[in-house]
Amino acid sequence: MVLESGKITAEGVASLRSRLGSFNRPRQYGVGLFNEDASRSAIRHFCQGIGDTNPLYWDRSYAQETRFGTIIAPPCFLYSVYWCSGRTGGLAGVHGFHAGNDWEWYRPIYLGDQISVQEQFTGLEEKKSEFAGTIMIQSSVTHYYNQRGEAIAKTRGWQIRAERSAAKERQKYSFEPYHYSRAEIEAIQEAVLGEEIRGNNPRWWEDVQVGDDLKPVVKGPMSHGDITAFVAGCIGGISHGIQLREMLRHPSWGFTDPSTGAQEAIIRVHDIQEAAESAGLPGAYDYGCQRCCWMGHLLTNWAGDDGFVKKMYVELRRFNVVGDTTWCKGKVTAKRQEDGENLVDLEIWGENQRGEQTTKGTATIRLPARQSSTDPA
Repeated sequence: MVLESGKITAEGVASLRSRLGSFNRPRQYGVGLFNEDASRSAIRHFCQGIGDTNPLYWDRSYAQETRFGTIIAPPCFLYSVYWCSGRTGGLAGVHGFHAGNDWEWYRPIYLGDQISVQEQFTGLEEKKSEFAGTIMIQSSVTHYYNQRGEAIAKTRGWQIRAERSAAKERQKYSFEPYHYSRAEIEAIQEAVLGEEIRGNNPRWWEDVQVGDDLKPVVKGPMSHGDITAFVAGCIGGISHGIQLREMLRHPSWGFTDPSTGAQEAIIRVHDIQEAAESAGLPGAYDYGCQRCCWMGHLLTNWAGDDGFVKKMYVELRRFNVVGDTTWCKGKVTAKRQEDGENLVDLEIWGENQRGEQTTKGTATIRLPARQSSTDPA
């Protein structure tokens, strides 16, 4: 059966639904992964791509003095191993927007860890939207393991599949570049330079109070260079003959840039205006996993070296286009002791320079306690 490309059809949905429960990626090491190993360079490049200067991830001498005894990777480094966004294919030419992740981490990612991945296609739901009419929400569950077979983490990721032509016709999202005042730029720069990394100063569970605010992590105004650095450190890419062969295998995977005639992968919606417009979007915008990594950066800054991010749930609610600034924020909503662990629950969110909430979620962090400190490992 030949399924209509670029359209959500009953036949296409039925074919995709028949694959529910299948493994898009059986548990395997190396095949199709970007950062297969948590090497010193891979960790550094990832941190460069998200703007994280925590010495625990960069400085071997510093890290050797921590309870880990070595450099570790940030929890969201796993995005750079395998980008888990529910992208299970099956609707040719129908655009996919990363819409969120629900993470649970079990152990740290140590320098030198070799990581294998298993992904299962777990959900398919049809909905109506103002953005593009009929949309499909695809989801998958991805597990990550180290070289000893120990589970590092799992996540449920989901994406929205929408017809590019329908989204373009409806033009739900308009785009007018934001013009910052000098005072706004100065405030953003002050916030960026004033970022607080808790580091080796323990954040004791007893000292945390419900209602406490996390010091924001600020990203922006986002540039094309910020996106390029993220791609270099977290996603990678293919080019020349490798890309051409892939586009010949999947013709609807890309588009022809009208201004240059060059064949481009549709993923270039993140840095080419014409590609974004071809998918009905207002302009080039960030990667969904990029924004999730920013929220992870907020959490590890606050938790300190002796804290451990156990859970993070993130919904991507609005587009974050080039030129936008995201203020990653959080607030303590509860604290509890459970199964011998000292836990803090958080509400987290991102808002742009217009005051719009672009991202929302929750997190749980394990902290040390003065009376019975827990080991993050």
